[in-house]
Amino acid sequence: MTPRVVLAPDKFKGSLSAGEVAEALATGIRRVRPDADIRWVPVADGGEGTVDAAVAAGFDCTTVEVEGPTGQPVRTAFAHNGTVAVVEAAGACGLSRLPGGVLAPLTATSRGVGRLLLAALDTGCRTVVLGVGGSACTDGGAGMLAGLGAILLDANGRPVGPGGGALADAAYLDLHRLDSRIHEVDLVLASDVDNPLLGPHGAAAVFGPQKGAGTSELAVLEAGLTHWSHLVAQRTGHDTSDRPGAGAAGGIGFAAIAVLGARRSGGIDVMLDLVGFDRGLEGANLVVTGEGSLDEQTLHGKAPAGVAARAAKAEVRTIAVAGRLLLDETQLRAAGFAAAYPLTALEPDLRRCQDEAAGLLQRLGELIAREQLTAPATGRTP
Repeated sequence: MTPRVVLAPDKFKGSLSAGEVAEALATGIRRVRPDADIRWVPVADGGEGTVDAAVAAGFDCTTVEVEGPTGQPVRTAFAHNGTVAVVEAAGACGLSRLPGGVLAPLTATSRGVGRLLLAALDTGCRTVVLGVGGSACTDGGAGMLAGLGAILLDANGRPVGPGGGALADAAYLDLHRLDSRIHEVDLVLASDVDNPLLGPHGAAAVFGPQKGAGTSELAVLEAGLTHWSHLVAQRTGHDTSDRPGAGAAGGIGFAAIAVLGARRSGGIDVMLDLVGFDRGLEGANLVVTGEGSLDEQTLHGKAPAGVAARAAKAEVRTIAVAGRLLLDETQLRAAGFAAAYPLTALEPDLRRCQDEAAGLLQRLGELIAREQLTAPATGRTP
């Protein structure tokens, strides 16, 4: 019986894209089972790689130039298929977009995200999926709104500077020049982050340190975001700073929800729907998913866990591949994985795992074919 395998990995960060992971696995599987019917459905959870996953699923790709997190121009892309556009915040203001990798916790801006949204609106789409994650900024989405046409002034009528460090100077928010098309589309905030904007679980406290903020910078950012949330509440008539997801991407989630009327949805679920994952499961015997590190974060809404949950509903067995495995057998089973294959089982040196990931994944593909596809497959979870 010809086995049907669905390859639905996320990227291996710093090493391979989701599509490259799937390609390597497919190469290895076919060496052992050349008769295998292999379907590629690369996935993402709303962070980096989201646009790539949409393009791999058949979306068109458009490249544009926008402001990066420090204001310098960057080339990035969004995906679209006529009715839906997929925008990745990290493409405009991600940590990887910082010149020379130099962190800018107080001045990094999300303005480029607004410009990216404008470009998506130009396609005439009816739905915009805004994937958030990996941002370098903590500006509460103020930059994004400015990129869409909003005006933010200080008490002297001067434009407020970029970044969360300048938010405390904001005195006036004019939304009249906001591009009206943004309110005519269904804006979906694709994020598994459920943090509020403020407080010990908020954007600054939780994510600020990874963006370079020390103790003093965190205090400045928290004060700025608090002031910003009050200003937005006065302007819109409602306070959404405590909404789950408001703290996503340094507060981009807050501005998207409070001002743009976005609705938040789990990033992986949004992407699985967009790429037609459920249709790809028809007749499948095995799903292979994975990411660079299978760890505690995987269990909280990351792509592999979402893939396993969807596959379980269709009663299709799921296994995972990873650069390294930090979950025990009980955790794997609870998350819906029948087995896990880390690169470190073949090569214990993590640096070599990263540098030689494609070749190692091919070898894992061979191993998976021998161990998982040799017996007659029913397609159902045992």
